[in-house]
Amino acid sequence: MLFSALMTLIRGGRVDFLSIVMQIAAVVVIIFLVLPFHEFAHGFVADKLGDPTARYAGRLTFNPLASIDPVGAVFLLLFGFGWAKPVPVDSRYFKNPRSGMVLTALAGPAANLIAAYAGALIYYALIAFGPMNVPIQYLLIFLNYYVYINAVLAVFNLVPLPPLDGSKILAGFLSDRARYLFYQYQGMLSMIGMVLLVSGFLSGPIAIAENAVGAFVNRLAALPFEFFGLI
Repeated sequence: MLFSALMTLIRGGRVDFLSIVMQIAAVVVIIFLVLPFHEFAHGFVADKLGDPTARYAGRLTFNPLASIDPVGAVFLLLFGFGWAKPVPVDSRYFKNPRSGMVLTALAGPAANLIAAYAGALIYYALIAFGPMNVPIQYLLIFLNYYVYINAVLAVFNLVPLPPLDGSKILAGFLSDRARYLFYQYQGMLSMIGMVLLVSGFLSGPIAIAENAVGAFVNRLAALPFEFFGLI
């Protein structure tokens, strides 16, 4: 993202400024539309499972002002991963707290995959039916980044480190003792995880997963157009 582009410029390399502009545009759309959708999905599933906390807190909304975290937004612009203000969830309301938290946590990454799939459908629809003029080409570049960044966010949120969704999914499968220790040291684990992510130590395996998810979403979106011979 922008951090990589800045480092390339500092080293005397060249960057594609159109590509940077399209990346920024995709991130801005995700910050104002998709991150609120991600948090809404958490609250919606929790509400359906019996937890009204998000609804009472006014978080069952697509209003970006309720969800935007300034630091998380800056991280998304700079590094390609970020976060929003978490929706409050109280697992005591769930009939089965373990499965309730797992399903609620999964809803966020699922929302990113839905958003990515919608963007990929538009991408292939433009290829199939749109005129290949300059504005359409710019829009295709934008959509390409939009789909990829959503795939990144889906994978990033599934990393089993607090406070990411993956940590809540993992906790649902731990024994009571292991889960107690996991949450007892979640602050330290969170700091270690952030250092590993920013330093690039985890970039290899995460990048493989991100590319696989992005390729799968694109393939799934292309299938109906290929079936009818449109692309």
